[in-house]
Amino acid sequence: MSSSASPSSSPAEGSTAPGAHGAHEPAHGPQKLLGAALGSIGVVYGDIGTSPLYAFREALRPVAGDGLSRLEIIGLVSLVLWTLTIIVTLKYVLFLLRADNHGEGGTLSLLALLMKSRGRAVSFLFFTGVAGAALFIGDAMITPALSVLSAVEGLKLVAPHFEHYVVPISVIILVMIFAVQSQGTDRVSKFFGPITLVWFIAIALAGLSHIRDDIGILAAFNPAYAVTFLLQSGPAGFVVLGAVFLTVTGAEALYADLGHFGRRPIQLAWIAVVFPSLALNYLGQGALVLKDPAAMDNPFFLLFPDWALLPAVLLATAATIIASQAVITGAFSLARQAINLGFLPRMAILHTSRVSTGQIYVPNVNSVLLFGVMLLVLMFGSSESLATAYGISVTGAMVVTTLLAFEFVRLRWHWPVWAAASLLVPLLLLELVFLGANLLKIHDGGYIPVMIAAGCVVLMWTWVRGTQLLRDKTRHTDIPLASFIKSIERESAHAPVAVPGTAIFLTSEPDSTPAALLHNIKHNHVLHAQNYILTIRTTNTPMVPIEHRVSASRLSDRFGLLEMRFGYMETPNVSQALGMFRKSGLKFDIMSTSFYLGRRKLVPDAKSGMPHWQDRLFIAMANAAIDPSDYFRLPTNRVVELGSHVII
Repeated sequence: MSSSASPSSSPAEGSTAPGAHGAHEPAHGPQKLLGAALGSIGVVYGDIGTSPLYAFREALRPVAGDGLSRLEIIGLVSLVLWTLTIIVTLKYVLFLLRADNHGEGGTLSLLALLMKSRGRAVSFLFFTGVAGAALFIGDAMITPALSVLSAVEGLKLVAPHFEHYVVPISVIILVMIFAVQSQGTDRVSKFFGPITLVWFIAIALAGLSHIRDDIGILAAFNPAYAVTFLLQSGPAGFVVLGAVFLTVTGAEALYADLGHFGRRPIQLAWIAVVFPSLALNYLGQGALVLKDPAAMDNPFFLLFPDWALLPAVLLATAATIIASQAVITGAFSLARQAINLGFLPRMAILHTSRVSTGQIYVPNVNSVLLFGVMLLVLMFGSSESLATAYGISVTGAMVVTTLLAFEFVRLRWHWPVWAAASLLVPLLLLELVFLGANLLKIHDGGYIPVMIAAGCVVLMWTWVRGTQLLRDKTRHTDIPLASFIKSIERESAHAPVAVPGTAIFLTSEPDSTPAALLHNIKHNHVLHAQNYILTIRTTNTPMVPIEHRVSASRLSDRFGLLEMRFGYMETPNVSQALGMFRKSGLKFDIMSTSFYLGRRKLVPDAKSGMPHWQDRLFIAMANAAIDPSDYFRLPTNRVVELGSHVII
């Protein structure tokens, strides 16, 4: 028979219980702090660390037609440096990393906190947060494609005949990147961290060696040059802004990966290594172009002498492979949050570390990202073409994060409106200017991330709307549990046969009789000696302390209520959590315990409240969801599934 468990993605079949508290970021000793900082260099900063490969070159293109004056080049470098300072250093590293949900960061972490504070009915918060998450998925597809293509294209400087092999080599590298994801973030970061550190040292030294080409480039630290450049360059300056924003690609992944390494290691890595290296490299590229304007065709690789060009290309290729890791791991974290918050159907989530619960691998997400990345590489074929598609997803996600952060500081940090506005409104206006500049590229490929994000929003909105409709449709047929127990205990002549053992019925509505229990009595005419109604709840906090994991109450001699609570960053393991009921005086023998699940077969209905296409989409998503027994880690040989048809 089939099952009747709701297709809701959250472990509680869509229910959410606020109030459980997760653990804050653990303290790091000096050695662990340095180790975590090194790991964050490889995973968190790989993306932003490879932006010098293409960002300055693309920023030069819109204004390079009639040649660039000295002040324009200095102004452009100044614009790059101050974009890094304001967007990454001030907004993300110093401010947003503190706006965490018990140690976890990212758009959905902020959304979970705000929904708890304002209630789930706030549609603006929901759609804003979901849009930010969807834009991040678009970023996670474009970043690997752009980074790897830009690095492999360096081979054309070493040997021009390699031009025809750029795309095939890029495809092979990208397939390898996604193939190793199942090994886990911990192993990947231990391998990638040192390589990326070498990369940052190399680009810093390359830039430093050319600053002496024109020491006047140091004037770029004065923001007045950036402002003057924008005022004097006219409409072209607005286009330049879209390219300059390429320098901060990966900043949103920095926030999303907070739970993997913690705030202090990420901050230390940025201040001590990443920002100084990026600043030196961009200054060096600017000085080189001041000395030799012809170098603007590829100012990054021309920083290196001929003998070091091939090693630089190989190191850049390795660095771009690593760069992809930041957005991929961020996408895994985002997917798990979305599943546990009820925004997506259940998917298989594999833990890749025995120490850190934040290090996971989501096979379905990995496959979707690989397909999207391959499609982008084959469609655009070069980093120059693909750069036009970039920027919208990054700037859009940043705007969303700033909007949510405004609500966060008011509701969670209790800032007055004027204080929150004075900090975040100028930042929001700046990001809106960057977003507007990137929207100019929408017809040249910018529509790609918009389409990806729109598709993700439709999927999440369909799932949330469909699960709510399904819950509403079945609620009016529910039998109150208390009434059911009274009727069962009152009947004697027609009472079901009592059989030994324990039965656990999973449900999202503990006050209603589970459909699987009703079907079991109707078809099998039996009732176990002990019956427990189990509700699994997902909290709005990342982790739930062990002491708050489970609770139990007795309803009658034969019936009881069980509740398990898991954070939205955790994977529910029912078999493991059952052992925690011993403190409540309950002991479950797995070999004499049966788990009853309901599985609903959904049938589309034109009058369901959703358009027919959305009905079909919701049913397809429900059918694609992982089996509840696998998701909840139930013992496979102790599960009984009973089903029913539901028109939706």
